[in-house]
Amino acid sequence: MEPSGTLVLAAIVLIILYALFRKDSTRYGKMPPGPKPLPLIGNLLKVNGKTPHESFVKLSETYGPVMTVMFGPQPVVVLVGHEVVHEALVQQGDAFAGRAAVPLFMKITDSSGLAMTNEECWKELRRFSMATLRTFGVGKRSIEECIQGEAENLVKEFQKCEGSPCDPIYFLSTAVCNIICSVVCGKRFEYQDQNFIGLVSDINAILYQMSTPLAQLYNVFPNILRFLPGPQHVVLQKIEDYKKKIAVIIENHMETVTAGSPRDFIDSYILKMKEEDDNPDAYLNCKNLHGTVSNLLMGGTETTSTTLRYGLLILIKYPHVQEKIQHEIDTVIGRERCPAYEDRKNMPYTDAVIHEIQRFIDLMPTSILHATTKDTIFRGYTIPSGTTVIPLLHSCLYDKKYWETPRSFNPNHFLDENGCFKMNPAFVAFSTGKRVCIGEGLARMSLFLFFSILLQNLSFRSTGNPEEINLASDESCFVKIPQPYKLLVCPR
Repeated sequence: MEPSGTLVLAAIVLIILYALFRKDSTRYGKMPPGPKPLPLIGNLLKVNGKTPHESFVKLSETYGPVMTVMFGPQPVVVLVGHEVVHEALVQQGDAFAGRAAVPLFMKITDSSGLAMTNEECWKELRRFSMATLRTFGVGKRSIEECIQGEAENLVKEFQKCEGSPCDPIYFLSTAVCNIICSVVCGKRFEYQDQNFIGLVSDINAILYQMSTPLAQLYNVFPNILRFLPGPQHVVLQKIEDYKKKIAVIIENHMETVTAGSPRDFIDSYILKMKEEDDNPDAYLNCKNLHGTVSNLLMGGTETTSTTLRYGLLILIKYPHVQEKIQHEIDTVIGRERCPAYEDRKNMPYTDAVIHEIQRFIDLMPTSILHATTKDTIFRGYTIPSGTTVIPLLHSCLYDKKYWETPRSFNPNHFLDENGCFKMNPAFVAFSTGKRVCIGEGLARMSLFLFFSILLQNLSFRSTGNPEEINLASDESCFVKIPQPYKLLVCPR
């Protein structure tokens, strides 16, 4: 090519690049302020890989409660503090109701299902899921009886460990998973069932691995890390194993479902899907069935079981709290009958402790990432459609404006001067707004009944000095997981 032709071509390329840069600058030019990013890695050096939520709170002291943090080349808007999170997710809920495309989450569900879809697909899946879960007992007496029965089975499993140190992780995970399975799959499993053990183990492993810094780095640079050796491949393999187990459950339902007689959530979905066979654009399709079942089993199992596991650790660290709950149980319920969810209104201290456990452990500090559904004006800034948003739930649950001693475990956060239960508006353990957890009601009932039935029958003690128990989480990038521990089970 002649030199003049080369110059002309170079000039054209530069003009195109300049135009694209200007367009991108205009698109993101009125974004919230934030730290100056470095090439390629953005602001990653300013974010602690193990406790990103704490880094965001620190950065907000400089850049304000609405700021832009660059995750590699991707701008992410971080919302810090209860007031700004409420304003975005509730007052401007439609604009912030999108779900960001997080690579590892997309791997789990193949970009499908209730938790990870958007717009009309998400709305249709949510409507169907909520109605169907209610049909199979969620929020009704039937699911309460299911939880009571499972909690009594859990007591029997713990009683087998009397006199020996016990790791509660497997017992709690299987008990909670059985509640979800009874609704979604139409059956509970025996704790020794090897297929069930494999399913629960995969869920535990995936959530643990997804909470490591390297997994979060994979979410920023998936096209690089998938070609490099490292622990990120462990979670990728576990995800594939988990998806295969979900596929087997669904295939068994496909072969045995009976028209007009759905046994559970999966059957109802399959029958509804068959009704819409002639519609190629139907949202209730096979791919979304796999994604939604995956969402329900994983989300419903790990969040509640981890809360129970963290809660028992707190109760063995503070035995006086455990004893006070047991006194309330003995006074209100006694030892002869099984606790019921209706008892909660007469047990303010127990209710306060359970809420404070959820607040204090701060289970999902960054929430599942949101995204804007349209170009949005928020507090004077312009946030383009599709921008990833982190509503920092940690900053609500630890907001000094709303909690007297945010960094201490303090049940009085949920009690008034007369000892009656009081709710705090900054309590957003299940998130808030349009994307609030679909299983919130089931989780609340499960936590109350499991804690009440366990403590009615058993006491839990530390294997060492309770004062030396460390409540810091093992990993906390996504889900806060308590450090491994064992406890002693004592009959009452």
